[in-house]
Amino acid sequence: MLKRKFYDYLLNWKNTKDKECLLVKGARQIGKTYIVDHFGKENYKSYIYINFVENPKYKEIFEGSLSAEEIYKKLSVYIFGIKFIEKETLIFLDEIQDCPNARTALKFLALDNKYDVIASGSLLGINYKEVSSIPVGYERQVDMYSLDFEEFLWAIGVNSMAISYVKEFFDKKEKVPNDINEKMFEYLREYIVIGGMPNVVNTFVETKNYSEVQKAQEKIIRSYYEDMIKYAPTVEKPKVRRCYDSIPKQLAKENKKFQFSVVEKNSTARKYGNSLDWLVDANIIQRIFNVSTPLLPLKAYEKDDQYKVYMNDIGLLVSMYGFEMKAPILENSIKGPAKGGIYENLVSDILVKRGYKLNYYKTENASQEIEFLITTSAGVIPIEVKAGNGTSVSLNTFIDEFKPMIAYKLITGNIGVIDTKTTLPLYMAMFI
Repeated sequence: MLKRKFYDYLLNWKNTKDKECLLVKGARQIGKTYIVDHFGKENYKSYIYINFVENPKYKEIFEGSLSAEEIYKKLSVYIFGIKFIEKETLIFLDEIQDCPNARTALKFLALDNKYDVIASGSLLGINYKEVSSIPVGYERQVDMYSLDFEEFLWAIGVNSMAISYVKEFFDKKEKVPNDINEKMFEYLREYIVIGGMPNVVNTFVETKNYSEVQKAQEKIIRSYYEDMIKYAPTVEKPKVRRCYDSIPKQLAKENKKFQFSVVEKNSTARKYGNSLDWLVDANIIQRIFNVSTPLLPLKAYEKDDQYKVYMNDIGLLVSMYGFEMKAPILENSIKGPAKGGIYENLVSDILVKRGYKLNYYKTENASQEIEFLITTSAGVIPIEVKAGNGTSVSLNTFIDEFKPMIAYKLITGNIGVIDTKTTLPLYMAMFI
C-alpha cells in the first residue's frame, strides 16, 4: 500500500470537525477512493460506501426529501445489513458529481451530526451549476493530488530518516555531500518520468519497467479524453482536447506563456477560453497568472490575459512527449527549450502539492522573469528555476528592486547562500 500524507489529514478532520462534511476534490485516478476507503475501514465500526457511477440507482436515495432521517431510512432499504452506530459510522459518497442532490444534502447530514460523511468527486468544478444549493459552511473542501515527491520516495523505498537527513542540509544551508546530492537527483529524474499517479507508481515499483510505466500513463490520459467526451459541453469537446494536447508544445517554447495560437493557428481566447477553463475546473491542469506588481496581495495584481499552464502531474506531461523522452531525462542528457518547461512543471508539481498558490512575474519588456512567486509569513518569495546552473540576472534584479526577505534559485547543482538569495538543488523544492 502506498503511504499517503492525506491519511493524516483525514484523521485530523475526524478529530476536529464540527457539523461539517468533508468534500475531497481532485482529478481522476489520484487515489481519492482508495485512501478514503482505507481510512473508513480502519477508523470506524461501521463504514457505508456509495458510488454513484458504479450504482446509479443510489441517486434515488437523494430524490424527494433530503432530511437526514429520510436519507438514513432509504440507505437501509438500498443496502442490506447496513448499520448506523452514532459517532462510529462513516458514510462515503463517492463520485458525487453524478448526483447533485447528494451534494445539496451534505448540509442536512452535517447538521444532523450523528455520523461522519465524506464526499468525493473528480469533476466537481464543472458541474457546480447543477447543484441546486451548495452547502456553504457545512462542507470542508480539500484538494487532493497525485503522490508528491516525498511520497514517491517512500514508495520506492527511501525512508523518512534518510529524507530528514537531507533536510538538515536545507535547514542549515550547508552543501550536500556529492554522492548524496547525485543520488537525490537520480531519484528526482525518476520522479520526473514517472510522476505521482498511484497506478503508475505501483507499476514502476512492481516491474521497474519504463515501458509499462508509459502504458499506464497513456491509459490515464485516454481516460481523461473519455471524460472530455462524456462531460464537456458538446461545442467544447474537441476544443478541450486541443487545449490539453497543446500543453507539451506550450512548455517547449522559449516563452512559456500559454498562447491560443499554439492550440490552433490564429486562434484566440474568445474561441478556446472556455475549453481551457474546463481543464482547470476538472483539476487536470494548473493555471498560474502573471502579476503586474510582485507585492502583497498578489491576487490584486494578476493579469487575467497572461498566464502559464502546467500539468498537475509531471509524469503525465513527460509521457505526452513520448516514450523516447524518458531516457534523455533519466540520463540527464536532455537539451533545448523543452528541458526548461519540464523543470518548471516539476517545480509547479512540487509546490502546488505543498499547498502553495502560485504566480509568476514577467515585465512588459520581458527583461525580467521570475518563474514562481509564493506567499508565506515572510511575504512574497521569488523562486527562479534553472534547468542548469546559469546566471540569475532576473532574480538579482528582483532582489535589488523589491528586497524580499528570502529568494530561492533552484538549480541542478548544490546549496549556496549569498545574502538573501539561497541557491538550492531542484529536489529541495520539497522543503520550501
